[in-house]
Amino acid sequence: MKSGNSFLTGLLAGAAIGGIVALLYAPKSGKETREQIKKKFDELEKELENLKGQAGQKAGKMKDDLADKLAELQREIEILSQQI
Repeated sequence: MKSGNSFLTGLLAGAAIGGIVALLYAPKSGKETREQIKKKFDELEKELENLKGQAGQKAGKMKDDLADKLAELQREIEILSQQI
């Protein structure tokens, strides 16, 4: 899970850097370029928030699933220990 987050972070950072470099070398006025950079940062910020929310939901589901499996395992251990 951690390597997936690192990959995603690197991907987003690379996209942001590539977009900024492309905008800086574009034949536009400084004001237009700054507006485009701000727009791109806003889009990236929204995407990052979305990804953080998704990661939080997945982590919560994994935690719940793990708790369920642990409870099931404890019940099975209790049943087996009573049979001994």
